[in-house]
Amino acid sequence: MTAEATIRQAVVLICTTCGSAGAPAGTPPAGLLLARSTVAFVGDAGDVRIEGVRCLASCSRGPSAAIRCDGAWTYIFGHLDQARDGPALVEGARLLASAADGLLPWRGRPEVLKRATIARLPPDDIPGEVVALGPTD
Repeated sequence: MTAEATIRQAVVLICTTCGSAGAPAGTPPAGLLLARSTVAFVGDAGDVRIEGVRCLASCSRGPSAAIRCDGAWTYIFGHLDQARDGPALVEGARLLASAADGLLPWRGRPEVLKRATIARLPPDDIPGEVVALGPTD
């Protein structure tokens, strides 16, 4: 990755099947409500795309979401609040899209995204390191 600033299309993936513990039967899943509030917040802005996904396999930490951009690390977040955290996801997506090094900067990152990080995954263009078998005892 180059050090020059690049603006990429950011994508926020939100698990739409994540529920809230103790939610009454028939209540829409918390993840779906989070996705809807995030879409409402981003409005017509074309710099961030919001997509619902059926499951991010983070059920015990839901609602959960991920932020990704081409050439950047992908970040996965959990324990999000359906009514409050949509704007933070959009702000985080915009920060990641403009990060020259492809890393979501700590400084300026919304507080909820500092606390809610589950994992980050490298982009395809960063190879992993070969792991050799060690001596056996």
